[in-house]
Amino acid sequence: MAETGEKSAPSERVVALVDDDRNILTTVSIALQAEGYATRVYSDGETALKALLDNPPDLAVFDIKMPRMDGMELLRQLRRHSDLPVIFLTSKDDEQDEEAGLELGADDYIAKPFSLRLLLARIRAILRRRGDGSVPAKSDGRPDDEPGPVVERGKLMMDPARHQVTWGGKPVSLTVTEFLILEALAARPGVIKSRNALMDAAYPDDVFVDDRTVDSHIKRMRRKFRAVDREFGAIDTLYGAGYSFTDG
Repeated sequence: MAETGEKSAPSERVVALVDDDRNILTTVSIALQAEGYATRVYSDGETALKALLDNPPDLAVFDIKMPRMDGMELLRQLRRHSDLPVIFLTSKDDEQDEEAGLELGADDYIAKPFSLRLLLARIRAILRRRGDGSVPAKSDGRPDDEPGPVVERGKLMMDPARHQVTWGGKPVSLTVTEFLILEALAARPGVIKSRNALMDAAYPDDVFVDDRTVDSHIKRMRRKFRAVDREFGAIDTLYGAGYSFTDG
């Protein structure tokens, strides 16, 4: 499938979709357009790579498993020339894909089958953090939810409006999902948050997420914080209960 859609106005946010499933391309494109975005769609990685470099959108959503050039290779080649925000669509049980995609520079990932509401929320959050904060209004004309205030807990500083996190003054790059989980933990230091409570903070209530996915997000966050502070231990595991944040 070639690129579709009219040329967007300069102020219109553009999202590129790359997937060999035409049903997904059509469904997601319609949902995005209803929210005020312009869309471009591509059915293979080779075609998409040239278009993304020649005429970059504001954000791209890649499927991982595609013929000719899969999403991993597309991101690998894209990252040689561009820091375009990318969300990966992964298989539900393929944690290796999630890990590899994030290491290559994906901004976030969503497991199939996915909620359109979740995808739209992730797109809004990433564009808000990467751009000037202007994202389309929701389809009913209401503005997107206002980000919360800056959170400071010991060495941790979180700025939801800019999606920025620092630890001891050093930046830590988190995906949108990781940011929301950490924000939920840091909101009430010392309080144990169950896995279900953390997923309620990061996902809509119509999306099922299993315990392993929660644990994977926590594991990656710890690794990122320990890259800037080897002694990082602010996220505690309480086996059988959940997690808590310690700001001491």
